Amino acid sequence: MKKLFFILSAITLSTAVDAQNVMNTKTMLELGKVGAMGITKDGKSVIYNVKKYSFADGKANNTQYIVPVTGGEAKVIENANAQLSNSRISPDGKLMISSKDVKVKNIFGKDYYPDLNKSDVMIYESLNYRHWDTWEDGEFGHVFISNADGSNPVDIMPNEAYDCPQKPFGGDEDFIWSPDSKSVLYVTKKKYGTAYAISTNTDIYQYDIATKTTKNLTEGMMGYDIKPAYSSTGVLAFLSMKTDGYESDKNDIIIYNNGTMTNLTKDWDGTVDDFRWSNDGKSLYFTAASDGTVQIFNVDYPGATKKLPVVKQITKGDFDVRSMVGQVGNTMIIERTDMNHAAEIYSIDLKTNAVKQLSHVNDAVYNSIKLSKIERRYLTAADGQKLLVWVIYPPDFDPTKKYPTLLYCQGGPQSPLTQFYSFRWNFQLMAANGYIVVAPNRRGMPGHGVKWNEQISRDYGGLNMKDYLISIDELSKEPFVDKNRLGCVGASYGGYSVYFLAGIHEKRFKSFIAHDGIFDWRSMYGTTEEVFFVNQDLGGAYWDKENVSAQKSYNEFNPVNYVKKWDTPIMIIQGEKDFRVPVEQGLGAFQAAQLQGIKSKLLYFPNENHWILKDHDAMVWQNEFFKWLGETLK
Repeated sequence: MKKLFFILSAITLSTAVDAQNVMNTKTMLELGKVGAMGITKDGKSVIYNVKKYSFADGKANNTQYIVPVTGGEAKVIENANAQLSNSRISPDGKLMISSKDVKVKNIFGKDYYPDLNKSDVMIYESLNYRHWDTWEDGEFGHVFISNADGSNPVDIMPNEAYDCPQKPFGGDEDFIWSPDSKSVLYVTKKKYGTAYAISTNTDIYQYDIATKTTKNLTEGMMGYDIKPAYSSTGVLAFLSMKTDGYESDKNDIIIYNNGTMTNLTKDWDGTVDDFRWSNDGKSLYFTAASDGTVQIFNVDYPGATKKLPVVKQITKGDFDVRSMVGQVGNTMIIERTDMNHAAEIYSIDLKTNAVKQLSHVNDAVYNSIKLSKIERRYLTAADGQKLLVWVIYPPDFDPTKKYPTLLYCQGGPQSPLTQFYSFRWNFQLMAANGYIVVAPNRRGMPGHGVKWNEQISRDYGGLNMKDYLISIDELSKEPFVDKNRLGCVGASYGGYSVYFLAGIHEKRFKSFIAHDGIFDWRSMYGTTEEVFFVNQDLGGAYWDKENVSAQKSYNEFNPVNYVKKWDTPIMIIQGEKDFRVPVEQGLGAFQAAQLQGIKSKLLYFPNENHWILKDHDAMVWQNEFFKWLGETLK
């Protein structure tokens, strides 16, 4: 009965929207999710994977396709990996690298008490006892070298309580071969326990196969050092941040040449997302946020000369370059998105900037619906600076009508708000349901200079909150914005923003939705797993009464201190397995609302982390999101 009710509810919601020929929840969640796998060995084609979920059979299917880099018909391919280079095999073809978990530490009670083997107690003597969405179990990812067929594997990190790939999101980019096949480079943070939880000091290590010795190539570089990559001429580059404990520090491209470090982007006013060498090894291409989008840039590699490296922007437009797949001649293959379109594969001519779409997985869907108008607006912030605000309008927008309007608060806090396509916070879907979306590039976001990006640290309730209020106030002056139907929504730091604004908004908003947001900084400091984050962004521990910056964060900028001023309906969403913003944050906020008699709802996901990853959970999330807005704004 419950299953039938869910299906009928989902169909009811979708059908009403379908009749208008606009995006609906089911269609969005069943879009093909495109992910490039690479360029074929012969350089003539691109291979990509398409993951599609079907609510009819409750299954997700993956299909691989191949398409020429010059464009043409995409065809299903059965042996995709055979046509792609295998980065795990050494350049000379003799050896292979891999990673697998190895038991290093005793954690479980039965490890200490073998005669009590039915016990499931876990015993910890330091922090980092849990990370992201898993508990520390004493196993660590180690790099192994073996014969090319996988036989005779040798652990090059024996007895070390460190992970490679890095947890939770590291991958194959964390361990690579040197061009001469004589060594392996790998990335890890060689710290354990509490030291691990308060540090971002990740280093790049070189393991010499002949001598079986390991060297730290980035010793003395105290922030994140990641993504080592060799050029075609054998020069090593990697990404680096300077400051230990600051996860959103300026990210630069560093050249390592016989122990000498050269920072290629030191004087460029931005922060690098990702990079790849040009095929000739004379320059590097990188992606970075730029004025509300993500674009491709190029920086020269001057070699041994004293010539200053020059950074040039290659692509421009209201779209995001989600990733660079690879280069073929003067063509770069990329994944591209915008707020109206999920990712597809494109090619870009690096000389003319001409763009060609190579994959067309979701074209039929988008050609059958009406799309939103996406508009840039530039406002003047409280301190006189220019503030970019994205405005997303409903399809068939009529300026003579009045529309309910949502202020969207981005997470991070130092993550960009660009032309991304989210399958949860989907602006196209919000607009299709009749809402105008106001999405400010408030203080703290990359793409507007390093100072703008860094300003938010230790000022969470300061200028960026003024950015939010100025954005919604300015848009509310438009005759098509219904000032009596304003909502405010967001997740993570965006959820914190919702909780904070709920106490200071002075009756601007009629509805709030907060997903996995920070509600009380004291309990957040006591339970979050990456302590370096709260140390950096809040200024330190709440018990440090002499620390003026920290005390301001825990008092003036703490949402829990403004709960008595809450007077507006609020829906709170929380994942049980969210260890970044732990479950007591959402439960505490819901309890505070309920005990004050405020209309409120708790959407609790026992098997989700900081995100919503399961398809049926995602459908419930969207249904409840729009149901709540319908009750409180429509």
